[in-house]
Amino acid sequence: MPLVSTSDLAVHYGADIILSGVNLDINERDRIGIVGPNGGGKTSLLRVLVGQQSPSEGRVARSNGIQVGYVPQDPQSSFTGTLRDEVLGAFEQVRSLEEALEAGSRRQDSPDGDAGDGEEAGRRYAALLEQYEALGGYSYERAMERMADGLGLRPVTLDAPASSASGGERTRAALAKALLGNPDLLVLDEPTNYLDLKGVTWLERYLTRFAPAVVVVSHDRYFLDHMATQIWEIDHGRLNIFPGNFSKYRVLKAERDLRQSKEYAAQQEFIVKEQAFIDRYRAGQRSREARGRETRLRRLERIDRPDSDRSISLSTAAASRTGEVVLSTSGLMVGYTDGAGPTELLKVPDLKLARGSRTAVIGDNGTGKTTFIKTVLGLVPPLAGSVALGHNVKVGYYTQGLDALVDEHTVLDSFLEIKNMPFEEARSYLARFLFQGEDVFREVGACSGGEKSRLALARLLITEPNLLVLDEPTTHFDIPSREALEQVLMGYSGTILLVSHDRHLVSLLAESLLVTADGEVTVFPGTFEEWTETQRQAEAAAAAVRVQEKAKPPPPRAQPVRSGGPRRRNPAAPKIDVEGVIMDLEERLKRIEEQLQEATLGQDLDEMTRLAEEHARTQAELERKLEEWED
Repeated sequence: MPLVSTSDLAVHYGADIILSGVNLDINERDRIGIVGPNGGGKTSLLRVLVGQQSPSEGRVARSNGIQVGYVPQDPQSSFTGTLRDEVLGAFEQVRSLEEALEAGSRRQDSPDGDAGDGEEAGRRYAALLEQYEALGGYSYERAMERMADGLGLRPVTLDAPASSASGGERTRAALAKALLGNPDLLVLDEPTNYLDLKGVTWLERYLTRFAPAVVVVSHDRYFLDHMATQIWEIDHGRLNIFPGNFSKYRVLKAERDLRQSKEYAAQQEFIVKEQAFIDRYRAGQRSREARGRETRLRRLERIDRPDSDRSISLSTAAASRTGEVVLSTSGLMVGYTDGAGPTELLKVPDLKLARGSRTAVIGDNGTGKTTFIKTVLGLVPPLAGSVALGHNVKVGYYTQGLDALVDEHTVLDSFLEIKNMPFEEARSYLARFLFQGEDVFREVGACSGGEKSRLALARLLITEPNLLVLDEPTTHFDIPSREALEQVLMGYSGTILLVSHDRHLVSLLAESLLVTADGEVTVFPGTFEEWTETQRQAEAAAAAVRVQEKAKPPPPRAQPVRSGGPRRRNPAAPKIDVEGVIMDLEERLKRIEEQLQEATLGQDLDEMTRLAEEHARTQAELERKLEEWED
């Protein structure tokens, strides 16, 4: 039985039909990616599936007792504690057992009560302890810390009040809580928006290997290629289901659209010819035949005209010629100065960006990428060293926060303040960024995140810069808009310096990388795929070293000297080699992960499920032995 299914589902907002005739099934171990234009109904569908919104028509059926983990785009929280406490809410049952065990321990230690009561309390305590162990009670805090680390939540962030957390921190905390809750179905709305490369890669692996059924709305094509085994496309209120990942979906969709276009054109040609015959012979000798054709034409099932989404329509951006070296640094140290004095973030090697080069800055969140960009542009003073722009360089800077936009201005006024031009020419240019009709008179503050991003891009490209500096330019963009931007950048003749977590954009565009990590900028003279391969090789080499280290016999441990003479050991007590057990468990985990990867590649769902359960049991046993060894 499916975990969730719908029949003739429809969602209306007033007279607007958002979704109609939606029939779907979500089964165990499904990996479903949902795509479609912004405003097309993706979030509405998720809310209906998880029960936060009732459908306007149709039926939603859910399995009895199903647990759903849902993370919206912008989780709203009224939690008054820390983010750590909020994430630990995933272990509410375990923590309740912890309190019960503490209370039971106090009762056992109490001198009051007779022997019979003590025996009964002991049995209750043992039953609670068994349940606590079965639920991973000895390892849940460590599991939370690993999850938080994978998603980029640092201890200082976890211990800060939830009320002061940023939107990105709240989203990552909600994601950690949902994953730790072991739900039967995970429903995620744009989970990669606030994750860096490390976090997205970690989430990708987790969802692929260990998660239950997953439904994800995402514009991250790289993510959908590696995670999804089905793509659900929302297209003008209809749901179309395609097997395979995003790349397979694009091929199948193109074939479907081409076939539908040909069928529509052929039918239209047939209708025109039939109507011409009917009009010509309606009153002549062949009127009977004409009436028969007219009847058949009325009964003809019409093929719908293929729909086409609006998307950004741009010509290649112009760029004037610069000197051979567009930007150079010397002895540069990036950081900031506050009341506590200077704080160093990044030591930068001497750089020279050549004319026409395309360089991407990548690294984890908080490593200083945006500060680096602002420093080389002169917006933040360097702590040491210097930056120089080359001859005739004209910078176009796209900021991640869209700070230059004034909410009280209209879209048209915001555009005209960058470049004065005739009114109709400005409206025509903005229409290419999907601001059409009365849209240009809307206040910027009333625009969505995607609309603000499109306006910022229009303001940037109209100035015709020859050095484009882009800080997360695809945030809030749907897939068609991302592809339109990529086409512009691919044909751009100027120099590009790009900060982005969009791996598809980076892999398509960048010819070299600047990697921020451990307080330094490292130059990688190659593409994103080449860098990724070097990372894989480094991880494999490190894993091999760990295996070799574990294979070595442990060094003899010195016996501690205790006061009062040597401690007598019970000769009947068996001696357990805890370190050896830990090594065996770690080796078993490694073998299970290798088998699980093979099963995932072969899409053997039964074997994937069995191995995932075995991995969870082995991991829990390993955590218990580690606790025992530490004690």
